[in-house]
Amino acid sequence: MKRYGLPPKQGLYDPELEHDACGIGFVADLKKPASHGIIEQATEILCRLTHRGAAGSDEATGDGAGMLIQMPDKFMRKIADAAGFGLPELGSYAVALVFLSTDEAECRQQVEVIEEVVAAEGQRLIGWRDVPTDPDTIGRIARSGMPAFRQVFIGASDALAGDQPAFERKLYVIRRLIENRIEALGSYFQIPSLTSKTFIYKGMFLAHQTPAFFPDLQDTDMESRVALVHQRYSTNTFPTWDLAQPFRYLAHNGEINTIRGNQNWMNAREGTLRSELFGDDLKK
Repeated sequence: MKRYGLPPKQGLYDPELEHDACGIGFVADLKKPASHGIIEQATEILCRLTHRGAAGSDEATGDGAGMLIQMPDKFMRKIADAAGFGLPELGSYAVALVFLSTDEAECRQQVEVIEEVVAAEGQRLIGWRDVPTDPDTIGRIARSGMPAFRQVFIGASDALAGDQPAFERKLYVIRRLIENRIEALGSYFQIPSLTSKTFIYKGMFLAHQTPAFFPDLQDTDMESRVALVHQRYSTNTFPTWDLAQPFRYLAHNGEINTIRGNQNWMNAREGTLRSELFGDDLKK
């Protein structure tokens, strides 16, 4: 998949041999209801991790930072109502953060692919939202490769409503189908988050720029019981928007120099994979 800002193979540099290392923080309170206080504490942790990140010649451009939180149901319902559409019960809808191409034709094509795949997989596309951002708070280099930011709301089909594990499996299939189709188009694209359980805000930032770039994080209706933050320090990888905060379900901290080997092992085993839960969806 094409990445903005990643050089081609040249001299001793090979993009296939990139490595990664970073710093993480975690805050949770499972004994109390979701609150904005968790977001505030996580933001403070993230800002205190600034020393774990790095900047280049443009000192206002970081290697990447972000925050993973529980699905902020109260906030999502507020913005959905403002956009003119309602949401089903928590667990029966998902919200994706999508990095789209800034080329208008490519962006339209990507949106069409997303909507076609959601419909083909029998789920309901509820609506779209443009994510508010403040590009003036980040560096020149980060702005030069900045994608377009949108959220897409997806509702579970009648068959999957109330069965969150089954809905999560279907969302995974949807994400992979979308990624494969758009990767074949050769345009810049990423889905940092597509689940009914959590949501991610991430980008090519320094740690303290994250809440400034995404005003959503400062909204008092943005609530969670848990937050996982990440400040990236790229060792021998180029910083890119898609590599910022490289986790969806698990926190990752350290080198990824074995990624090519892991991919090759999965390719070798693909033909033997079976799953009673995924069934025929596994082939997709």
